[in-house]
Amino acid sequence: MDFTPDPKTEHLRDQLLEFMDSHVYPAEPVFHEQVAAAENRWDRPPVVAELSREARRRGLWNLFLPDPRYGPGLSHAQYAPLAEITGRSPLIAPEALNCAAPDTGNMELLAIAATEQQRQDWLEPLLDARIRSAFCMTEPDVASSDATNISTRITPDGDGYTITGRKWWSTGALAPQCRLLIVMGVTDPDAPAHRRQSIVLVPRDTPGVHVLRGTDVFGFDDGAHGGHAEIVFDGARVPAANLLGEPGGGFALAQARLGPGRIHHCMRLIGMAERALGLMCDRAHRRIAFGKPLADQGIIRHWIAESRVRIEQLRLLTLKAAWMMDTVGAKAARTEISAIKIAAPGTAEWIIDKAIQVHGGAGVSQDLPLTMLWAQARYLRLADGPDEVHRDAVARRELATR
Repeated sequence: MDFTPDPKTEHLRDQLLEFMDSHVYPAEPVFHEQVAAAENRWDRPPVVAELSREARRRGLWNLFLPDPRYGPGLSHAQYAPLAEITGRSPLIAPEALNCAAPDTGNMELLAIAATEQQRQDWLEPLLDARIRSAFCMTEPDVASSDATNISTRITPDGDGYTITGRKWWSTGALAPQCRLLIVMGVTDPDAPAHRRQSIVLVPRDTPGVHVLRGTDVFGFDDGAHGGHAEIVFDGARVPAANLLGEPGGGFALAQARLGPGRIHHCMRLIGMAERALGLMCDRAHRRIAFGKPLADQGIIRHWIAESRVRIEQLRLLTLKAAWMMDTVGAKAARTEISAIKIAAPGTAEWIIDKAIQVHGGAGVSQDLPLTMLWAQARYLRLADGPDEVHRDAVARRELATR
């Protein structure tokens, strides 16, 4: 395994670092001002559209898709250092580059399984950032960490399907730009457990689709990102042509979508940890306590050193997982993907927590991004499968080889 960036990646990395310094970091206060002043809390702030135009002009667009038909055709290992950089400003940078979840996962799913008409109707507008989308999988009434529990029904109905059920944590669905809901539900309850589910494409304005509310994450509503919606499907009907893939293929498609999504989250979490470590070091140099700079306090030095060690360990593990996805595929790399899904949120959460501690009262205020970073790291211990599920997967694989 050689993780030295190739010339293409190095060029894009230089471009992205300059874009972050010249445009993204200066836009952060503007972003928050526009969010506070917005008439519609779920709308995208205008500054994000401005950044997107500049990112696209620079060729920093749709970097996440390995398929060269839809972007620069980067491998996972090539994309990893770029995604890490965007994680340093997670509210702005990924979306500015059209590399933000859930649209990334939805575009990957459409690229894999959609018909030509479905790609024309939905993938092309998403690639162009003319619309947004949401993925409707998690349900409030069942343990969705086990996807075979899903109870929403997608019932064959003449020349179409009728959808009945309740979903939540459908990120992005409250955005005015959201036009597509990708919905997973049961089409055949009598089939084997992993062949009961299918996925259908549901236009957001379909009769019977009721978006009830947005749910907060530790008090953050993520409104500028379209929130996290609870949605009721009350007999919503779509044509048979809106089925994605084959009947009964929903579980496999969802797993195909989650593999790249998990590694993207982990890449960005490294960037979040780096941002927190940088803030911690700056604070340690500037703040005097008990007669000397915090940087001269033994416990602070311990936290800084431990943070660097943990970041480097996580980066190497994540690059290995990316390399394996490129060389042997996501299925063969599933243990490595589970491993980084365990390690990345916990590592970032630990480092951000120490940065908060070094900042004292400022660390828990709105004046710094640390509380937002911590909340994102903490909820990613649940998203895309909780830690416990991934630990069980790693343990089962280890036990099977002994």
